[in-house]
Amino acid sequence: MKALVLAAGYATRLRPLTDTWAKELLPVGGRPMLDWIVDAIREVQEIDAVHVVTNAHKAPAFRDWAAHGARDVTIHDDGTTSNDDRLGAIGDLAFFLESTGTDDDVLVIAGDNLFEFSLRALVRFWRERAGSSAIAVRDVGSLELAARYGVIALDDDGRVVEFVEKPERPKSTLVATATYLYAREHAALVPTYLALGNQPDQPGRFAAWLSEREPLYGWVFDEPWFDVGDLAQLLVADNHLRTGRGLPLRTQYVPEP
Repeated sequence: MKALVLAAGYATRLRPLTDTWAKELLPVGGRPMLDWIVDAIREVQEIDAVHVVTNAHKAPAFRDWAAHGARDVTIHDDGTTSNDDRLGAIGDLAFFLESTGTDDDVLVIAGDNLFEFSLRALVRFWRERAGSSAIAVRDVGSLELAARYGVIALDDDGRVVEFVEKPERPKSTLVATATYLYAREHAALVPTYLALGNQPDQPGRFAAWLSEREPLYGWVFDEPWFDVGDLAQLLVADNHLRTGRGLPLRTQYVPEP
C-alpha cells in the first residue's frame, strides 16, 4: 500500500501567510502540520512508501523539510506555478499514479487534514470489506457546518449510498473528511473519471463518482478532526495540539513553534 499526501494547493484563504509558507508546513502544536499526518501514516504497517505531491512554488520547502528531518518521504513537483494552472486534487492524484506507475492500494490524505483517529483502524475496517474502498466520515453536528463539506448517507452496512459535495441544504450532518483508502482497482479508475470531463478539483468528487459504480464504505469516527482552511481554523487546531503538548495557548496565530 502507498500513502499519498496532497499538498499542491495554493491556500489563497491564508494569504499573505501562504505567500511565504507552504500551508502544510505551518507549525501547529509546535511541529509542521505535515509531521502529524506522516506520524499517523507510519503507524500503518501495510504502507511501504509515503509520497507528497506539491507544486513548483512549494517544492523546495518540502524537499528541505524531508531532507533536514531525515524523513523517508518522496516529494513530487506537479509543475504548476499558480492557482490558475493548478491540476486540482484529483488531477494531482492522477499525476502521481501516472508519473510513478503506481498499481497498488492507495491511502490519500489532504495535507491540511489534521485528525486524531487511528489510520490502522481505518485500514482494518477496509480490510474486512474485500473489493471495496473506504472513506473516513464524521458527524459534525451542524447542518450549517456540513454544507461546507461532502455530505454522506450510509446504508445499514456502512456503504455510501449518497455523496453530495457542498450541498446548499444538507440532509444530514455526516460528512466526508479528506482521508480516502482506494483499492488498486478503484484508484486505476481516476484517469477514466478525468477523461469523462469530470472536475479535477475537490478530492471528494472522485469518491462520490466512485460510490455510484463500486462499493465505497464510510468509516465513522468521533475523535477530533480539523480541516485547516482559514486563519480561524488554523488557530483552533494550533491551540488544540498545543494543549496536548503542554504549550502555552495563543490568541493569534504566528508561524512559530
